[in-house]
Amino acid sequence: MERTGVVTFLGNPLTLVGPEIKAGDEAPDFTVLDNGLGAKTLADFAGRTVVISVTPSLDTPVCDAQLRRFNDTATKVGDDVVVLNVSMDLPFANKRFCSVAGIDKALTLSDHRDASFGNAYGVLVKELRLLARAIFVVGKDGLVKHAEIVPEMTNHPDYDKALAAAM
Repeated sequence: MERTGVVTFLGNPLTLVGPEIKAGDEAPDFTVLDNGLGAKTLADFAGRTVVISVTPSLDTPVCDAQLRRFNDTATKVGDDVVVLNVSMDLPFANKRFCSVAGIDKALTLSDHRDASFGNAYGVLVKELRLLARAIFVVGKDGLVKHAEIVPEMTNHPDYDKALAAAM
């Protein structure tokens, strides 16, 4: 399934691959890679609230700021909330970024191998094979509590709204 008219990059329209995920939907599972090349799925975090920060690439200023903001938040919430950052960045780049930026609470995950997350959550950008900037909050019950795809990929998401949904 392809969707147009949802996101732009520097004003240029792009095509998203996958379904539209909305609050109330059952959260789709996915398989991504952690920084040690191990597979991670949504099921690995069952029973916890999962904040999924989606970024095009951590090597850009807005993505950097987004991950830092959620990492900071992750240090202040209880163990029943986990913060993930999913991008197409390679696990090696994610690991390097985390060590340099001091990211120690949010988990950086790579969708580069299969685009499993991008396809499942409808944020895979067809033209760029990157993920559109988005935030999803999945409740302990496995239902999506909040879904935001940022219309212009170079803009920030609504952090406050996402965090309110996670609490």
